[in-house]
Amino acid sequence: MTAEELASERRRLAEQALKLCLKRGEEIPLQKLAAEEGIARARVEQIFADDDGLFESLAELWMEPHIAEMEDVLASDLPPNRKMYEFFVRRFRISRERYRSDPAGFALLCELGAARFEKVRSFVDLADHYLSELIAQAQADGYFPGFEIDMALSLINQMVGNYTLPDALLYIDEKLSEEKLAHIIDSIFVGLSAENGGASGVNTLRIAT
Repeated sequence: MTAEELASERRRLAEQALKLCLKRGEEIPLQKLAAEEGIARARVEQIFADDDGLFESLAELWMEPHIAEMEDVLASDLPPNRKMYEFFVRRFRISRERYRSDPAGFALLCELGAARFEKVRSFVDLADHYLSELIAQAQADGYFPGFEIDMALSLINQMVGNYTLPDALLYIDEKLSEEKLAHIIDSIFVGLSAENGGASGVNTLRIAT
């Protein structure tokens, strides 16, 4: 099997495993996948070393549209605030559509991702890398003064967490919207700076007289 054929078969089997996973409401190990496909387990193991290898391919398949949207936004010439909004809202829409079309299947995949977080960490790191690029571009235009990129990254991730963590849709789907996300991004660009605004500057509370 050539490298191209191997990649094609790997994707085909991952797509089948994902369909079975959503249909049955459970993770599909190599043995079950081989049985469903009517092929020897040894052949499946030529493509996926183990169940973790199969899961990694499922994760790649699931994250593919997210990565495509992030890269499309990065390549655009939108102004910094609009660029950051698009960076988050496009992925939010993908997740929301998936959740609303199959809540149980979406919840299962969230559960599997949490159980194997180390296998999906690379996708989180990639999103952080791309967001860091957006932050650097915004800082070149004067936004987020006084912050190192890592600090700005951490703060922004905390502010928009409900729009990037898929589990949030399981609990507060109806409370999340494009309009609210736009307000959050606008607020970030208006006020995020390292200047001490006084929120943590009072050592003791005094009774007003």
